[in-house]
Amino acid sequence: MITTWANGLARHRTGRLLAALTGVALAVALVAALGSFLTASKATMTQRAVRSVAVDWQVQVQPGADPRTVLSLVARTPGTRTALPVGFAHTSGFTARVQGSTQATGPGMALGLPDGYRARFPDAVRTLSGSSSGVLLAQQTASNLHAAPGDTIGIQLPGAGLRQVKVDGVVDLPQADSLFQTVGAPSQSQPTAPPDNVVLLPATQFAALTRGVTGVTTQIHSARDNARLPSDPAAAYSAVTGAAHNLEARSAGTALVGNNIGAALDSARQDALYAQILFLFLGVPGAVLAATLTAAVASAGGERRRQEQGLLRLRGLRPRQITALAGLEAALIGLAGGLAGLGIAALTGRLAFGTASFGASAGTWSVWYAVAFVLGATVAAGAVLVPALRDLRTVTVADTRKQEDGRGSRSPWWMRHGLDFALLVGSWLVFRASSGNQYALVLAPEGVPSISVSYWAFLGPALLWTGAALLLWRLILLALTHGRPAVARLVRPLTATLAGTTAAVLARRRRPFARSVVLLALAVSFAVSTAVFNATYHQQAEVDARLTNGADVTVTEPPGARVPPAAGAALKVSGVRHVEPLQHRFAYVGSDLQDLYGVRPDSVARATSLQDAYFAGGTADQLMRRLAQRPDNLLVSVETVNDFQLSPGDTVNLRIQDARTKSLRTVPFHYAGIAKEFPTAPKDSFFVANAAYIAKATGDDSVGAFLLDTGGTNQQQIAAHLRGQLGTRATVTDLTQTRGTVGTSLTSVDLAGLTRIELAFAVLLAAGAGGLVLALGLAERRRTFAIATVLGARPRHLRGMVLSEALLLAVAGLAGGALIGWALSEMLVKVLTGVFDPPPAALSVPGAYLALTGAAAVAAILAAALNGIRGSHRPAVEELRDL
Repeated sequence: MITTWANGLARHRTGRLLAALTGVALAVALVAALGSFLTASKATMTQRAVRSVAVDWQVQVQPGADPRTVLSLVARTPGTRTALPVGFAHTSGFTARVQGSTQATGPGMALGLPDGYRARFPDAVRTLSGSSSGVLLAQQTASNLHAAPGDTIGIQLPGAGLRQVKVDGVVDLPQADSLFQTVGAPSQSQPTAPPDNVVLLPATQFAALTRGVTGVTTQIHSARDNARLPSDPAAAYSAVTGAAHNLEARSAGTALVGNNIGAALDSARQDALYAQILFLFLGVPGAVLAATLTAAVASAGGERRRQEQGLLRLRGLRPRQITALAGLEAALIGLAGGLAGLGIAALTGRLAFGTASFGASAGTWSVWYAVAFVLGATVAAGAVLVPALRDLRTVTVADTRKQEDGRGSRSPWWMRHGLDFALLVGSWLVFRASSGNQYALVLAPEGVPSISVSYWAFLGPALLWTGAALLLWRLILLALTHGRPAVARLVRPLTATLAGTTAAVLARRRRPFARSVVLLALAVSFAVSTAVFNATYHQQAEVDARLTNGADVTVTEPPGARVPPAAGAALKVSGVRHVEPLQHRFAYVGSDLQDLYGVRPDSVARATSLQDAYFAGGTADQLMRRLAQRPDNLLVSVETVNDFQLSPGDTVNLRIQDARTKSLRTVPFHYAGIAKEFPTAPKDSFFVANAAYIAKATGDDSVGAFLLDTGGTNQQQIAAHLRGQLGTRATVTDLTQTRGTVGTSLTSVDLAGLTRIELAFAVLLAAGAGGLVLALGLAERRRTFAIATVLGARPRHLRGMVLSEALLLAVAGLAGGALIGWALSEMLVKVLTGVFDPPPAALSVPGAYLALTGAAAVAAILAAALNGIRGSHRPAVEELRDL
């Protein structure tokens, strides 16, 4: 019997089985793909964090401790690959006599590097010119002293006088911030910037020069075996933090660990958690939608399934046997759909990422594929088996012989109780709470292994999605129940004399039609919200890179260099459209030292992007005009405005170094607006003023950086040309380079892959929601079309009825989906503020992708309608006999 039933399903219910199988396959494929990719992404974040660190541990030897004992302790610590001692000594200054002139600098640092240090820690020092060993001068120090390899410089050491050394090479210290950290101090107590003047000496020479010098300290630099770290950043962070604490405990107070690898993993674990959040925000709705599509496909044939069940009961089958047959159908759909979904996921991974596992390990990949398969089986059981069991308990054989007219007098329970309105109000309340200024979606306390997410913020979008869907359902039911005359007028151009009949048929089948509209709207809203969020995220990642670099190409002059604005003419090489000078000074407001940027208000926007979102108290253009119209106007950061209780027009006295007297001079400004962000500026406190006013007040028009506009093209080539032209005199960075540097692992790897998967599935879901349910609904109404033909309806009338329903479905579903998607996008961007840096001024709408999604949905609906029209041409007598 079971074999006969299965063969009958395959022969006579092929369309229904394939449609349900498609829904299960999409759900399985989406979960398998996203889950595998999420796991692989976390492993990638860990690897990137590990690779980004030059020195894993900087172990500070405490005063009175024996450096050799601490070195032995670090070397014996499990997981240590190598450990070398490095000496640190403060200097009073550097001097050099080059080409008849004497140059001097302020205080700095001298480091003693043992033999083999460069080989053991290759990323700690980068050679720019000269030898890679011997006495090495930092780039900025070389620029300050006008020194080059072969020159002799003097090192002023406290308690030892001036010591002369010959420079062998000029180097860059890529991770100077961590190299010169105060080990053991909290982040707020760390130096704001590394020392400007640094010299690296061989360990033996360092020991000879610093003999008798006070304040010499020793660090043990350690490289760890990070290949054994867990793939999850949070677990890896806990592992390295625990190992560092264990070393400090065993050292009995003789050592403090500067855990650089832990700091990198601390940032990565937050990125990983945000990736997990995005998986929930953007991935779970897709899986839910696919499951809902499967349920809708199954329910489209619910009336026929109940009739078949009644026939089986009439022929003597017991409920247990009928349950077995329903279970067989669910098993076929679950098994075939699950396998097909796993195949789609593997194919997606192979095409998009080069491997079916999405880069995940075999263990995690298998787990996610198993979870997805079980989910597919659950969806199939819920869509097919559960309704069959419910019908067995609640529907009699006599009920199965009745035609469902859809004209139930009572509205659904959720309409009577106003559940849709309650959900929307609840969504708004949660959104208000979760988007407040003091709200943190991800909480990762510094130095604490635990990291938490406020998952209740997910309620806002979830309630909005559900409430908006139910509200749309309510509106469709009301429109078809009370708006039949309006519907008849709308469909009259297609149905002619059958306009009233078509409106009556739609009103009779208003619940299945409303379900189809809502399903299409949810699919479209999923595509819209995912695409808009993705586009907005990439837009802001680009904005962040441009804020950090300043322009397409930026030439940064070393501190203290007297470079006039006219020097920018030499930078206008082929491909450069505009060169904009930007002053960079430091100014005291009260006792607080802040960055001061001098701009040319009339031309700064020609080289860089100034968005209105960067400012408060006026648009970007308005505030630049204020700086031009009144040169002593000043733009102040939000933090400074709050700290000093400033009001527009207040006088702000800044103390700036006068180039003529070398002393601080009080310069009056007037507060004119707020600068929340500014190209090349730090993220906390800074000022923006008129460059001409600063130059006049200080007697110095020297430039801190030149911003070069290349039109967004050939940035790397132009930057390389300028590096060759300028040598070590200035630092040249380009937007492409900065984009990879400032982007977190979430920015540069994971979100791009996540959304690439989701956008592809969103198109498929929109097409499936638009076409599958309509096609099955039309197939189940062949009896209606056959009776209409017997009563005299012409083929053009039937064609008009089908096209009218398809047109109304497409318009209502696409319009409702666009509105829901827009609301979801606004809410997602606001709730996920932590993902965006800086927050967007406006959403970015990917018009081409949304047009593709709409076209796919319309094409699927049109294909379903044309298939229904073709089926209506079959002779009515044959159709009625088969039914």
